[in-house]
Amino acid sequence: MSQASKPTLSIVLRSAFFMALLVVITPPYALGVMLCFPLPHRWRRRSVVPWVAMATWLIRHVLGIDYRVLGRENIPGRPSVILAKHQSAWETIVLQMIFPWTLFVWKKELKMLPFFGWALAATPMISVDRGAGKAALQQLVDQGRLRLGQGYWVIIFPEGTRTPVGTHRRYKVGGAHLAVETGAPVVPVALNSGEFWSRQAFIKYPGTVTVSIGPTIDPTGLSAEDVNARAEAWMEAEMRRISPRKYDAERKKPA
Repeated sequence: MSQASKPTLSIVLRSAFFMALLVVITPPYALGVMLCFPLPHRWRRRSVVPWVAMATWLIRHVLGIDYRVLGRENIPGRPSVILAKHQSAWETIVLQMIFPWTLFVWKKELKMLPFFGWALAATPMISVDRGAGKAALQQLVDQGRLRLGQGYWVIIFPEGTRTPVGTHRRYKVGGAHLAVETGAPVVPVALNSGEFWSRQAFIKYPGTVTVSIGPTIDPTGLSAEDVNARAEAWMEAEMRRISPRKYDAERKKPA
């Protein structure tokens, strides 16, 4: 079922129940993650795995949102930079179930959020001050190089913020720059989570999210702009393949 359908009472109740469960479970769990701060980075990263698995289970069994993965054979055998579409909170949870040892690049101010942000600060995620201009890019490279060297995969949303299905924003070059500076492969990922769980939406609709993993981009000999353009071209073309109705609807809107 897509958001074009009017939500039934069952969908409303399931959405409310899901949110209630997260509100009850997340704060005490976050406190537990915070207590792991003195531990080595692998243990701190591992501490969030049960919460991710639980949230994924709730998404599937309470909300009725499942997922399928296309292109698993394109996943490289070594840590990479993943450039992914960003449409909802869904991918911040479930992509961790698809790729091994993932870290996200977060804006620094998220660490101020009660419980969730505090727990985030205790993990080895990559924190960047977006207001720092060129220094922010260097922060990304310095931290990204360290984490890639430690065996983590770095997930970056090049559009910078959640974007509705059928539209796209300018792709920022940071993730491609990290790949060029470190030599890490780039894995482009298209997904349509926004058809069922849109930005800041309380109501979540049941259905199956498609996650499509594209061919790896080797940054050797390429500029960051070249890598970024190749990733964007594949991701946007793939979005039109997995969500054709959404893009057709956008084209038909009056100017």
